[in-house]
Amino acid sequence: MQKLNQKYVNSIVRKALKEDLNPKGDITTNILESKNKIIKAKIISRQNGIISGIDFCKTAFKLAGKETIFKSKINDGKKIKNNKVVATIKAKIKTILIAERTALNFLSHASGISTLTNKFVKNVSNKTKICCTRKTTPNLRLLEKYAVKKGGGYNHRYNLSDEFLIKDNHIAISNIKKIVSEAVKNKKGKKITVEVDNLNQLKKIIGLKFNTVLFD
Repeated sequence: MQKLNQKYVNSIVRKALKEDLNPKGDITTNILESKNKIIKAKIISRQNGIISGIDFCKTAFKLAGKETIFKSKINDGKKIKNNKVVATIKAKIKTILIAERTALNFLSHASGISTLTNKFVKNVSNKTKICCTRKTTPNLRLLEKYAVKKGGGYNHRYNLSDEFLIKDNHIAISNIKKIVSEAVKNKKGKKITVEVDNLNQLKKIIGLKFNTVLFD
């Protein structure tokens, strides 16, 4: 599993701002006479939940305007109640208007994932783990898996290199016992998980040295 760091955050946020600003910037904000005036703004929650994505939110404002002073009132992974201040921003009007939607998109998306994950976590026993999959938004996997962890969940494999996961599609084009045996030969420290559709498939691989069975 890769780690979320500032280099990654900067890269993702830059792409998002570029998407919003190309080719000629914020043409509406650009016509405001007071666009360079320094003001204060607040981000306020609109429901109870788990906060996530603060660094992405902060970075959006910082990249839009170097003068930005961003103060978070809560950390990722913490519960927040409706109508509470998440963060304050002191910056030029143009900075706030340019960055606000991108910043809030990251914050809302990540917090939504953390909040939903936490609902599942609270409804299972302590012996049960809520895990995420690779069914993520392209190019946002690291953020989304980070948000799952902040909601109390666990990350499954990050990408196709992390472990052998023999699924129904693999089994459909190969003999299940043969493909599991090949995985065991090429294991090299990697975990082996096998997805089975029925007990007959399970019986065919009992005795082979795989790690986990996934019941579909």
